[in-house]
Amino acid sequence: MSAYVTVRGLTRVFDVSKPWLNRVLEGRGKAFLTAISDVDFQVEERTTYALVGESGSGKSTIGRTLVGLLRPSAGEVEIEGVNLATEVDADKIASVRSNIQMIFQDPYASLNPRWRVRDIITEPVASKGEDTVGLAERLLEQVGLHPSDAGKFPHEFSGGQRQRICIARALASEPRLIVCDEPTSALDVSVQAQVLNLMSDLKDELGLTYLLITHDLTVVRHMADRIGVLYLGRLVEEADPRSLFSSPKHPYTQMLLDAAPRMDGFGREVPPPKGEIPDPIDPPSGCAFHPRCPIAADICHRERPAMRRVDNALVACHLAE
Repeated sequence: MSAYVTVRGLTRVFDVSKPWLNRVLEGRGKAFLTAISDVDFQVEERTTYALVGESGSGKSTIGRTLVGLLRPSAGEVEIEGVNLATEVDADKIASVRSNIQMIFQDPYASLNPRWRVRDIITEPVASKGEDTVGLAERLLEQVGLHPSDAGKFPHEFSGGQRQRICIARALASEPRLIVCDEPTSALDVSVQAQVLNLMSDLKDELGLTYLLITHDLTVVRHMADRIGVLYLGRLVEEADPRSLFSSPKHPYTQMLLDAAPRMDGFGREVPPPKGEIPDPIDPPSGCAFHPRCPIAADICHRERPAMRRVDNALVACHLAE
């Protein structure tokens, strides 16, 4: 398989400074928050690449950068062989963008409450002046809803049904890549399973590529072909699901897996995660995880570890062995 998405050295910094007058009166300088720091990964065509990590780790920022909602501060995003940071041909960029769609975390917030479902689903196609007759009805049937639902408004549906509408809208323009930002976190467990099974079936049927952003390890275990673990905007481990769950290499990955609920874990005592996530405006030197790491050594305080191969995984840890 070929790499459909290639991310190199991706960095995104936000200026979170107070207004100029406040800084003058308080004697403070500008403040910058590094949401993503030098991230590298590839997503192969027709596979699912999952990004996992705690809240604030930079998962959604990466997703929004890939779809063009945010511009990178540094690094490159290459999709279908087109470098979106340096490409000057507007037609090439538009062609690549037309093959990307996004499914957001809150389905109701991403649907226009004043539009009927038919208009919501067909908007990506209608904006290009193409024929939309019968499109909404066909897509609603494809995602498990009734074609007559096209005439209803978003408030007339349940949370799981709204997420199916979001999936139908994402499919309308026949994309090749769909960025799924926590697509099931707002849903009940039973509905989550239905939506995930639907996404999996559509991936096989339509040959889709997914970038799945989630904090739910049970989701990535069953859906992902490759998993990247993020901590404080840095990719700390990357592996296939079997290797990651059976033999995690990075202490942070081990901490996440230990804290996750397990069917066979009744009565087990797991020590709570040590410490809090550091301030991203003033991140620690060296390895960002060292203040919370149980095996941190002096080198972890001084040097940022590079990604290197250990067994079947890529891991950014000086002491992974």
